[in-house]
Amino acid sequence: MSLTGKSFKLADGNSIPVPAYGVGTKWFKAGRDEIDEKVIEALKTALDQGFVHIDGAEVYNTDKEIGQAIAGADRSKLYLTDKYLVVGSSHSKKSPHGTPYDSLKYHLKNELKTDYVDLYLLHSPFIFKEFHGFSLTEAWQSVEKLKDEGLAKSIGVSNFRVEDLEEILKVAKHKPVVNQIEFNAFLQNQTPGIVEYSQEHDILIEAYSPLGPITKGNSSEFNGLLKRLGEKYNKTPGQILLRWVLERGIVPVTTSANPDRIRSFVEIFNFSLNKAETKEITEAGAKEKPLRQYWLPEFGKYD
Repeated sequence: MSLTGKSFKLADGNSIPVPAYGVGTKWFKAGRDEIDEKVIEALKTALDQGFVHIDGAEVYNTDKEIGQAIAGADRSKLYLTDKYLVVGSSHSKKSPHGTPYDSLKYHLKNELKTDYVDLYLLHSPFIFKEFHGFSLTEAWQSVEKLKDEGLAKSIGVSNFRVEDLEEILKVAKHKPVVNQIEFNAFLQNQTPGIVEYSQEHDILIEAYSPLGPITKGNSSEFNGLLKRLGEKYNKTPGQILLRWVLERGIVPVTTSANPDRIRSFVEIFNFSLNKAETKEITEAGAKEKPLRQYWLPEFGKYD
């Protein structure tokens, strides 16, 4: 899949704008039901600075804030992603609203206050009938019902391994068009072979925490490479990394509360990295120690 303008074309024919502004990680507020005005303010700033794609999830507990931030906006000009609550293999929590179908209907009516989302994802593959009351394939069929009824324009998954994708592809009437995973220059496959497999099957990869090498990394050699390329293109290291993600055919999902930094995230379309520079970042990042911040109990064994 190739970038056209400021969006990628999905396998179902819909387009997905880039980059996405995420309200997880920094804004995560599971267990706290009071409205976080800072989240609303940050979302409004992101929209004012040029973001059109907001990436949320049931587990973040920020759907109410998204609903308030977009109230009165032209819905046709926004792109909303939401995710069904599935935690890790410990099965410590499940959605209080039942199936993915029932959960999204609840969130649309009561929190997001819109008629549909543009993209709906299963947040992880760790769904078991004994705990959830339905299997992974049955969960996917529930997501497909959302697409059939127009409540989700596109559907996909998050944090899925190759074997998880294979399992739902066996029964899929509508195949997933997105797999959102942790991806950065120091973690170029969340799980073995997942990027290549997804791309070979026309499943677009979305990258959360793509700026990890800057915010959590500590490599003078890699930082020097970003600085050199930044000086060439008059861009920040963060802009270079986000552009590298795009050059890999991947959607970056990032966030900030800083208006200048938010603005910089959308100013990545007036330059491009050439193939040699993209390869240089890829190879330099692959030499570094894996930088994995999430799903360590499930996927840390791959490092």
